[in-house]
Amino acid sequence: MTGTSIVLSQADWLSLFVHYLALSLLSVGGAITTAPDMHRYLVQEKAWLSEPQFSASISIAQAAPGPNVLFVALLGWNVGLNAGGLWMALFGMALCMLGIMLPSTTLTYMAARWGHANRELRAVRAFKQGMAPVVVALLVATGWILATANGYELRNWPTWALALASTLLVWRTRIHLLWLLGAGAIAGWLGWV
Repeated sequence: MTGTSIVLSQADWLSLFVHYLALSLLSVGGAITTAPDMHRYLVQEKAWLSEPQFSASISIAQAAPGPNVLFVALLGWNVGLNAGGLWMALFGMALCMLGIMLPSTTLTYMAARWGHANRELRAVRAFKQGMAPVVVALLVATGWILATANGYELRNWPTWALALASTLLVWRTRIHLLWLLGAGAIAGWLGWV
């Protein structure tokens, strides 16, 4: 992942941190659900990352073992790397991770304590049921951004067919997702998609 050299002021770093603080509170369903807004901010609005850097950051982090949120660290790493090397990369990584983790962790802890104490209230039960469609919509938006990163082209129909088939299999069967990821990797290796 190579990027272009960028210059970030203290105000830019603060803006990045505040943006991730705000995204933290919107990350219902995990940090990956905020990837479309991260893309808008980092690639389209600020141009701190290139399109390939953004997509590769998410792909590498999702393929690696560990928590789902690691892609945020990799995005911050790449912003810092583009801004000036190893120390900036470490700073960018720490800044983004702190920004995405601090508010949501604090809010989750406080809300879980309150929700557990009030679990029989109708409003608590309704909130839990109402959040399910929101999480699904955010995950669909993330998938759309990642799927169309290089432009929507009908000549890539095998890839789209594979994505649709995988979606239906995960939704309607008990096939573990790792089997489908493995099948997709083999299909890509063989050059079928």
